[in-house]
Amino acid sequence: MAEEDDARIRVLQSLRGKICEAKHLGPSSGPTRPRDFSTFCTVNLDQEEVLRTQVCEKTLSPLYGEDFYFEIPRPFQCLSFYVYAKGVFQRDLPVGKVAIRKEDLSKLSGKENWFTLQSVDPNSEVQGKVHLEMKLNELITENGSVCQQLSVRIIACQGLPLISGQNCDPYATVMLVAITEIHKKTFNFLYSYMKRAHFQVEEEDIEKLEIKVDLWNNETMAPDVFLGETRVSLKILRNDHVHKAWYLLQPKGNGNKPKPEDLGSLRLNITYTEDIVLPSACYHCLRALVLQSPDVKPISASAAHILAEVCKEQYEAVLPVVKLLLHHNRLVPFVSSIAELELEQTQEANTIFRGNSLATRCIDDMMKIVGRSYLAVTLKPVLDEICESNKTCEIDPVKLKDGDNKEINKENLQCFVQKVFSSITQSSASCPPLMCDVFRSLRQMASRRFPADPHVQYSAVSSFVFLRFFAVAVLSPHTFQLRPHHPDPEVTRTLTLISKTIQTLGSWGSLSKNKLFLYSYLSNKTSFFLDDISLNVSKKSSGLEDSVVLKEGEVQKRAQGRKRIGKRNFKKRWLRVTTQELSYHKQKAFCVAGKEPLCVIPVKDILGVEKLEESAFKRKNMFQVIQSEKPLYVQAGNCVEVCEWIEVLSQVSRCNPGRLSVFHPSAFLMGAWQCCKAQNEGQPGCRPCSTATLANIQQLDIDCDRETEKIFTLFSSSHSNLQKMEDACASLSVYLGQQKEQEEYSAFTIQDPMETFQTVQQIQTALEELQGHHAAHGAAADEPGTM
Repeated sequence: MAEEDDARIRVLQSLRGKICEAKHLGPSSGPTRPRDFSTFCTVNLDQEEVLRTQVCEKTLSPLYGEDFYFEIPRPFQCLSFYVYAKGVFQRDLPVGKVAIRKEDLSKLSGKENWFTLQSVDPNSEVQGKVHLEMKLNELITENGSVCQQLSVRIIACQGLPLISGQNCDPYATVMLVAITEIHKKTFNFLYSYMKRAHFQVEEEDIEKLEIKVDLWNNETMAPDVFLGETRVSLKILRNDHVHKAWYLLQPKGNGNKPKPEDLGSLRLNITYTEDIVLPSACYHCLRALVLQSPDVKPISASAAHILAEVCKEQYEAVLPVVKLLLHHNRLVPFVSSIAELELEQTQEANTIFRGNSLATRCIDDMMKIVGRSYLAVTLKPVLDEICESNKTCEIDPVKLKDGDNKEINKENLQCFVQKVFSSITQSSASCPPLMCDVFRSLRQMASRRFPADPHVQYSAVSSFVFLRFFAVAVLSPHTFQLRPHHPDPEVTRTLTLISKTIQTLGSWGSLSKNKLFLYSYLSNKTSFFLDDISLNVSKKSSGLEDSVVLKEGEVQKRAQGRKRIGKRNFKKRWLRVTTQELSYHKQKAFCVAGKEPLCVIPVKDILGVEKLEESAFKRKNMFQVIQSEKPLYVQAGNCVEVCEWIEVLSQVSRCNPGRLSVFHPSAFLMGAWQCCKAQNEGQPGCRPCSTATLANIQQLDIDCDRETEKIFTLFSSSHSNLQKMEDACASLSVYLGQQKEQEEYSAFTIQDPMETFQTVQQIQTALEELQGHHAAHGAAADEPGTM
């Protein structure tokens, strides 16, 4: 994303973590104590499911092992993890849940914890809030007496849950507690509601009464679903006869819980991040300091290197620096400088780039960012075949199961390794130019550092591309979006064996020292591949010539060309995006069977991909694929998925000629565009398309302001270490590094104390300026909360 030039403040949320395992699931005793059953786990924002693990078969202590990361595109109150028992002939049944309120997430960040499962009560599963207006007026009755008339109006509701993936159809009942007669009023929660409920109350009873508002979802063929309740005491009208406020919905009966039972526990690792991103101009000084890093001599005196030095966890500092430098085409010179610094400290050629240093971590993150499509092109087809083949590859006699044949397993493993290795060594044309530039630089520096070793130029490159890139992706394909879920234990074992073999085949030292014919042949294939991706030849990107699946899943698609609103216009379809086309089938089975899709839209014909306003079809999580014909309207499964679909489609079609600059955020229905009311269906759009300035090298979507904010946060949290480095530089400059001073600064790499001291002071000044901006914008953004 381009740096923001407007004056708005953005709050950007993300969630990273791992659903590790569960143990002792189900009631611990009694007649309902289950035997082994199959389970899966879901991640929910409030009541909206955004992620689901694979099913773990027939065990009460399942190992899920699912890593996850997603941007949170909307406000939320609670993060929940549900464990379900998989139903065969009936619906899935909840075993228990872990519910964590948003304000408690910061206490858990980066820590692995066991959580006790709570029971799932439908009457306690609530979210959202209701806007109420209450008035108390004097009323003269028919017999001439004076009493109080209470008027209650429900103005609006927000944040109500999706029911079966669709917007709910809510109504309210309004009750005066302690009055036997219950008055029910039904309201349609579309925009603003004018209907009122009226009650007559005696003056002396006002202190004893309260209004109770229940929200329900109107079901056609099933019992209505409870959405939540709120209670407001009439005492609030004593001093003010008109009261208007938002109230959070509460569980039924004020959340009275039954006696807890032991349902098992769930081990989770959760990191919640909230970045408050200021206008772009606020980051100018700090951003400029980081971008100057490749030009600073020595490199250890640069702002980027200093950040890695002072941070408690170095890996946290690497990713925002890499993204910022990558966006501005400054990454290669920085990586070359820090790699050269590491090589100066490397004494033996066979240990080159083997540790977790700043240089290796920067290159690791760079490969993960720019090499995502490269991995998909190279490995996804063969990994799909391996994971779906059900062939056993175990060759360890101790781990063989009854009926396994070691020789057949060995043949299976050799076949898979050959396919993976061939896919890799034949993929040089798809290797991103940026990776080639880095590999070329590493190769040259390694040769200069160890001129007597002819193999070091290859091991410098293979240590990254084989050991840290391809082998890791084979071992954990779900982490690189090559597979939808963590594989089951048997497939995991197969991938582990293949990954270890690829590491051996890609380790130049192992191949170059082996004299066997097979290893010599493989050594030649490896050297040809390494030459192709690291030689001093300018290589143009070949693009993505093969059709590779980037994303697929079930969606609700609206029939194209329909002029009216109706539920029948939406059908479930299996949507698939490849590097060449967007298509959909009636269901997944037809797609897997290779049947012709119902519709195909070539990627080159996509003119834009944008979100659709909820009011267009009264459905959430909708987006549109704009083409020269009718737009394709699609509803994703949840708020995270809609962002993922838009991102994938936007990236794959980003270079299309004729992309639109404006679009209609609503639909053309009943003879007019619902957004601008224009009656000509061919009328140009009424809103600018969402645009992003793409990185010069890899055309990546990077939010530079957000990355600079992360760097600011890291510097701020490491301020004590930054001060220690400044003091160490001052001591070194004055005392020329006397022995008695060395304990204070031995933890830092300080090659030039004067230059480093100057950079640290510039960082301190930039941090103080940015802290002032945060304080000013924070004071302006304060808003009252919800009751």
